[in-house]
Amino acid sequence: MISKRILRLIVSSFLVCASFAQTQATQPAPGSTAKPFGTVKLVNGSTITLTAGGGNDIDVTVLDSTNLVKTAPGQKDLKGATPIQLQEVQVGDRVLVLGTIGDDGKSVLASRVIVMKKTDIADKQQHELEDWQKRGVGGVVKTIDPGTGIITISNSSTGAAKILEIHTSKDTIVRRYSPDSVKFDDAKLGTVDQIKPGDQLRARGNRNPDGNDVTAEEIVSGTFRNIAGTVISADPGKNTVSILDLLTKKPVVVQITADSQLRKLPGMAAQYIAMQLKGISPEAVSGGGLAGRSNSPNTPGSPASNTRGAAPGGNAGGPRQGGGDFQQRLARMPEVKLADLQKGDALIVVATQGTETTAPSAITLLSGVEALLTASPAAASVLSPWSLSSGGDLGAQ
Repeated sequence: MISKRILRLIVSSFLVCASFAQTQATQPAPGSTAKPFGTVKLVNGSTITLTAGGGNDIDVTVLDSTNLVKTAPGQKDLKGATPIQLQEVQVGDRVLVLGTIGDDGKSVLASRVIVMKKTDIADKQQHELEDWQKRGVGGVVKTIDPGTGIITISNSSTGAAKILEIHTSKDTIVRRYSPDSVKFDDAKLGTVDQIKPGDQLRARGNRNPDGNDVTAEEIVSGTFRNIAGTVISADPGKNTVSILDLLTKKPVVVQITADSQLRKLPGMAAQYIAMQLKGISPEAVSGGGLAGRSNSPNTPGSPASNTRGAAPGGNAGGPRQGGGDFQQRLARMPEVKLADLQKGDALIVVATQGTETTAPSAITLLSGVEALLTASPAAASVLSPWSLSSGGDLGAQ
């Protein structure tokens, strides 16, 4: 008999993300307890094939005595779970199985199957995405006080740095990016004391009236590399771009992946941000704000709002109707292809750190930034590493 406490822990870990699923290093013995978790790949008769962490497939045999229930994303226990029939389980659903290893040592005989429907996951992800866009703030970490749980970040995307206090508590979900991944899915649960000055951090929560303090429900942080420079060469065949780093005066090769976000900053938007980086007030910019000039129609998942006159760094003066930060507007800027990059083009890139054997992977690459780099050497700080429009398991708790 599994205690309610243990079951809650199992369900909680199940609902976080598939990437946190545990895999066993050795082949388990028949008859031993198994708790496989994964995404449904196939349903064939009474067998559910799951793709678990690491890409391994597991065959789950559903018996007449198996208890099948459906739960909603984000639930911490099974109080609201409802019975479900095997024929209702579909490809793409996420499943946690409690059972025993079969006689072949590879399959699992299920005593309980807990299902989270893919449509419910998609709905929750969309809601979380919109909430990150609405209540998310980002910046570079300045200080951390593990005792009080207060983190200060600097957002300098609008020129003069603005300091925000991020208040965390025992209920705040803390995630940490992997050093070699650009995926939110790969961010692992962490603690506040893992965060370091210089890290980039994004928080989601409610602000106080003056907009300087955020009570964080969730934060995600990581150590990333900011590169500002000019293109030496681009190789679409290898999916790499070689950049002359203006800070180090050395070339750096950046890997472009399927998860990399490549955008081009429109000319008028670049001039607007450049003026702000020089300390010129937005009111001095003719024609209104960045959003009114550069934004294309809202993409799916982007909150529809009138953002004319909004500063690109977003919320610099506190909460604002229809506001948002530069990262939100970035998702609506024109895409650029690797093949479009020419020698001498100016780029700002946020990338993973890379390792001794792997090149840094681009998270966000922004071209059309000549005016920004001319205006300020701190121009690379206008980017944060998160693409809120990329989907994934953003906030799937």
